[in-house]
Amino acid sequence: MSRRALMPSRVGLKHATKFAVCLVFIVQCSVLWAGHNFFRNNSVGGISINPAGVVGQPVKGGRALLKKHLDHDVKSAPVDMSKVVRMRMISLRQLEAAVDDARTKNFGEIPDEMKYLAGLQRIEYVFLYPEQNDIVIAGPGEGWRVDENANVVGITTGRPVMLLDDLLVALRCVNNAREGLGISCSIDPTQEGLRKLNTFLAKQTTFNRSIPKEMERELGPQRITLTGVPEDSHFARVMVAADYRMKRYAMDLEKAPVDGLPSFLDMMIEKKGKLSNMMPRWWLACNYESVARSEDGLAWQLRGPGVKAMTEESLIGSDGSVKATGHKNPIAQMWADSFTEKYDELSGKDIVFGELRNLMDMCVVAALIEKYGMLDRVGCKLPVITANESDLAIRSWNSPKTVASQCSFRKVGRNYLITASGGVQVESWKVAEKTELVDTVRETKSQARTPDGRKWWWN
Repeated sequence: MSRRALMPSRVGLKHATKFAVCLVFIVQCSVLWAGHNFFRNNSVGGISINPAGVVGQPVKGGRALLKKHLDHDVKSAPVDMSKVVRMRMISLRQLEAAVDDARTKNFGEIPDEMKYLAGLQRIEYVFLYPEQNDIVIAGPGEGWRVDENANVVGITTGRPVMLLDDLLVALRCVNNAREGLGISCSIDPTQEGLRKLNTFLAKQTTFNRSIPKEMERELGPQRITLTGVPEDSHFARVMVAADYRMKRYAMDLEKAPVDGLPSFLDMMIEKKGKLSNMMPRWWLACNYESVARSEDGLAWQLRGPGVKAMTEESLIGSDGSVKATGHKNPIAQMWADSFTEKYDELSGKDIVFGELRNLMDMCVVAALIEKYGMLDRVGCKLPVITANESDLAIRSWNSPKTVASQCSFRKVGRNYLITASGGVQVESWKVAEKTELVDTVRETKSQARTPDGRKWWWN
C-alpha cells in the first residue's frame, strides 16, 4: 500500500457524545469523449472539475445534455463487432497500424471502434505470434451503447468497454508501476486541517446538528495525489472515482446497489464493535491468482477477479500527523471481505468499479509484456501506442486537485467516528512475477484464430 494512501482518524468527545460522524469526499467518474470538453469536465459522473482542479457539484442538467450529444455522436459498433463473444482478439501490431492510418486519413480523429477497443470488456489472454511479429490480447467483448449516465457500456451486459486511452497509459507508464510510489491515488486531509479538527472536537461536550458543518470547515479541502500516471488522464479519474464510490458505501452515505453489502457503520452496530484510538482505512488493490503460462511462453492467461479491498488501522495524532499501525480492525476486515466478494456484481451496477478492473487488467498485461521482453521476442515495435514521445496524445481532462469535505453522522456509540481513508494501489509487477505452468493455456491459443496480418480485431 502506498504511504500516501488516505489515513483515517477517530476522535472521542470527553463527555456525552452518542453519534458517529463520517467525513468523506464524493468523487465519481466518467468516460472519455472526443469533443464536448465543457460537458466532459463539468457534467459527467456526478462531479464537476473546474480549471483550477476543484471538485464540485455537476452543472445542472449537464449529464442529460451530454447524453443527448453522445447519443447523436457515438457511432454504434459494426454488425460483426456487435456480436457477444467469449473471445474477442486484438492484434497490437495491427492496432498500431490502424490507429496511425486513421489519424492520417481523418485529420487526427480515431473512429469509435478503435477508441472502444472493439468492445473488449476484459483482457483474459495474451498470445505471442513470432511468425507474424505480433502480440494479441483477448477476452470477452460485444457492441456498445451510451447508458443513462453517459457511460459507454456493453449493449447486453451494461458493463464498461475498455478504452484505447487507458491502454495507452498502461503501456506508456508500465515502468512507473514498479518504481517509487508506483501507480496510485489518494486524497489526503492536510496535517493542519487534522490538527484544527482535533482541537475543535476536544472542545465539544455535546452533539448538535451544527457540528458536522463546523467539522467540514475545520478540516477544509482535501489534497488529491496521483502517482505514476498523467493527472489529467481518464485513467487517473477512474482511480480517484473508484476510491470514493467505495467510501460512500463504507460510511453509509449511499446504499450499495447490490444485496449483501451493508455499510461499515451497519456492521459496527450489528456486531457491537468497539472503537479505540485506532481507525480503519481501506484501499483497492490488484486481486489475481498466479498468471497461467504455456511451456513455450507464447500463451498467458490472467486469472482471478481483478480487484480487492484491503484494510489497515491507522492513528492520527493531536498534531494531525498520521501513522500506520499494521493492525486490522476485525469488522473493517469483514467489510473489506464483503466488498471484495461483491465486487463483480457491484461493477455491473456502479460502472466505475468495472472501469477500475479494466485498468488493472491493462496494467498487468503491460507488466507481462515488459517483464518478459515479449515485444523483442516477437520482433514487434509499437512506437505509436507505447512511446511517451509519440505524437498520439492521450486525451486530457481538467486534473482533480482538491475535494471538499462532506460530513454525515450516525448513532453508533460514545465517540465520533471520523474517516478520510482510502486509496487505489496498482501493483501489476507483483502479479506479473507470479506465474504457473498450465497446459490448457497452450490449447486455448491453438484453438484461437491466428492473426492474418490485415485485421486488427477478430472473433
